[in-house]
Amino acid sequence: MRDPQRRLLWHGILLVLIGLVTGAFLSSYTSPRLGLSAHVGGIMNGMLVVILGLIWPHVSLSARAAMVLFWSSVCSGYANWAGLFLAAVFGTSRTTPLLGAGHVGTAWQEALVAVCLIGGAAGVLGACGLALVGLGASRR
Repeated sequence: MRDPQRRLLWHGILLVLIGLVTGAFLSSYTSPRLGLSAHVGGIMNGMLVVILGLIWPHVSLSARAAMVLFWSSVCSGYANWAGLFLAAVFGTSRTTPLLGAGHVGTAWQEALVAVCLIGGAAGVLGACGLALVGLGASRR
């Protein structure tokens, strides 16, 4: 993989930008509260990806584990934002009952949001675990 640190920084800043733009349209979403969550979630996921980019030189993992860390952090960042954004647009509430209260999406909308949010959560948990392992490992 060519220059993973730079690519992590790029994707992280892009996620922050997407989160900021998402916040500009809060009143136009079916569920503005979920729109606010998508706004904050995009910024937070972007910052996590940026932080991973900044610590990348200090992470000691095998090539395969480093690739898993890279892709799980990038993909989970986009998946988490997309899940919250789609929940705001569709007005779903099964996966986000507190924020989506009073709204119900169709079955396929609820399923799509659930896949994004559950997959994104699993990905970010895995990425954080791998990053911790890589930071705790001795340099090779």
